[in-house]
Amino acid sequence: MESKAHRVEDESRDRANEEKEKKKVGDSGGGSEGEKEERKEEEEEEKMPLMALNHVSRLCRSVKDSIEFYTKVLGFVEIERPQALDFEGAWLFNYGIGIHLVQCHDEDRLPPESHPLDPMDNHISFQCENMGAVEQKLRDMGIEYKKRTVDDRESGASIDQLFFTDPDGFMVEICNCENLKLVPTGSMGKIKLPFDRHNPPVELNKEER
Repeated sequence: MESKAHRVEDESRDRANEEKEKKKVGDSGGGSEGEKEERKEEEEEEKMPLMALNHVSRLCRSVKDSIEFYTKVLGFVEIERPQALDFEGAWLFNYGIGIHLVQCHDEDRLPPESHPLDPMDNHISFQCENMGAVEQKLRDMGIEYKKRTVDDRESGASIDQLFFTDPDGFMVEICNCENLKLVPTGSMGKIKLPFDRHNPPVELNKEER
């Protein structure tokens, strides 16, 4: 008859062998070379601890004129910036994103003062919940703009777009792009949506101090 001690020894040996086999499978990746490479790329991408877009920086001919445009046309709020920044500029913030303005001293670094609106040109885009209201505001303020609608035949969705430029010729887009569902060409797991924690602390009642 097999002793209890021998049975315990055999069971321990079996468990050890199972652990070795599991380790081998884990080391091999449990798939083809292509699958291993894909997992490796996904792991490397997951290591990037990005949270959200923080700000867009813009060179400008006149910081004062640009402040007026971004506050009055787009509703941004001028905020204090670090005193350590010893060059002329301004920080604006709203909608969870910042606009950093920097006085330009080299005209060649700016777009031409007059050039046609081209939706294919570089631009920043803002999501909008009322396109009609924005279009009316642009009309009231005498700002030239280009209107375009993009129809997605496959989904039946339509995107409305308004394009115009800031005082220095940098293009701005207003759109309702949420009408179109985002369909990743790869794994959905690669998309990281921002949450409230990406917003910096905001002092809302400074005037009451």
